[in-house]
Amino acid sequence: MNIKELLLNGQSFLALLKEFAIEAKDIVIQDENLILADQNLAHREIGKETICIEGKNDKGIFNFFGTLHFNLLNKLAVFEMQGFEQVDLRTN
Repeated sequence: MNIKELLLNGQSFLALLKEFAIEAKDIVIQDENLILADQNLAHREIGKETICIEGKNDKGIFNFFGTLHFNLLNKLAVFEMQGFEQVDLRTN
């Protein structure tokens, strides 16, 4: 199970996406593979990483910055947002 799937199980993350009119299929967790490939991850039950989640809607791209708290053994993840930025879509 990947981090995106774990976050989508939580109501608060779904509420965040709804607030910004972003669909689940339109988000990408930057460096997700790098986080999951961490060799030290196997030695700890819970983890905490600073991450960026990119989401897109018809108004632009949103970058959400914050802390990911996760427990892979219990298949739980929570995103604690510290801020975001909006990048307008280019119209060329």
